[in-house]
Amino acid sequence: MIGLPSSVRIFLAPDAVDMRKGPDGLSAEVRRRGGDPFSGDLYVFASRRKDRIKILTWSTGGFIVWYKRLERGRFPVPRDGVAESPATMTLDASQLSLLLDGIDFRRIERPRRWEPRRRAA
Repeated sequence: MIGLPSSVRIFLAPDAVDMRKGPDGLSAEVRRRGGDPFSGDLYVFASRRKDRIKILTWSTGGFIVWYKRLERGRFPVPRDGVAESPATMTLDASQLSLLLDGIDFRRIERPRRWEPRRRAA
């Protein structure tokens, strides 16, 4: 997985994007959704069949595009529960890692805190 500093924000487009788009087309898609492609944030896009993902970010001197294609299965890209706007959804680094591994992060439950039983007085 990509090592990400905590200052990097990750935005997921919940609807499908044409995977033929390159860095310029994806940066135009970011601007259309109200983002700044030159901010250094990560922008995650999925294909219609959800078997391909592209991640766009800006680094010193140019755009970087990561691409992952699944041979079988689909990425569990959520379409519901979009927090900020219908255009983007914010993820953290662990959610992105789970998504890229094909794990639905919405179904993961945090472990409950264990507390010892209290004895009756």
